[in-house]
Amino acid sequence: VITENVVVGDRTNIYSTCTIGKDSTIGEDCVFYPGVKVYKNSQIGDRVTIHSNTVVGSDGFGFAPQANGTYNKIPQIGNVVIEQDVEIGANTTIDRATMGSTIIRQGAKIDNLIQIAHNVEVGRNTVMAAMTGVAGSTRIGEHCIFGGQSGIAGHITIADNTSLGAQTGVLGSIKTPGQAYMGTPAIPYREYLRSYAVFKKAGK
Repeated sequence: VITENVVVGDRTNIYSTCTIGKDSTIGEDCVFYPGVKVYKNSQIGDRVTIHSNTVVGSDGFGFAPQANGTYNKIPQIGNVVIEQDVEIGANTTIDRATMGSTIIRQGAKIDNLIQIAHNVEVGRNTVMAAMTGVAGSTRIGEHCIFGGQSGIAGHITIADNTSLGAQTGVLGSIKTPGQAYMGTPAIPYREYLRSYAVFKKAGK
């Protein structure tokens, strides 16, 4: 389904059961596999591949607590911008911004089953393995590598060339580029290995 005011570039393939929301722009030489859903106002660059059942532009998780214990939904009026040469795996979700844009920069590679929350920015050529989750308004640098099941807190910054081992949990900003981390809360990788050598023996 291609809705109103959508622009699709030359040589782009959109397979069956995809839906492209109104006022969206899709570049040239893209491939959208069956079941991809692109919500309104999304901006997608050239040579972007999106695998089946991924959702781009769904509402961010924004709710305001009320005095009576209920929650009021905060309108999510921003959009998603995906730059050129990005590949996104199956069953991944990229939320629209509350205001402004959620941005996936040029060359990023995002695996299956990943959650990118509202107002996140993923830097150029950053790669994320399956089941990684990034909370809202976090800025991720360029050329980062995130292992599977990494969890990133919201409203923090991660420096360029940061590497996270599988199941790493990052709770605060990482300001020094080019470092590797592991564990939850995340600590430097070599420090984690030394710590692991100690605590794995603690129960014996």
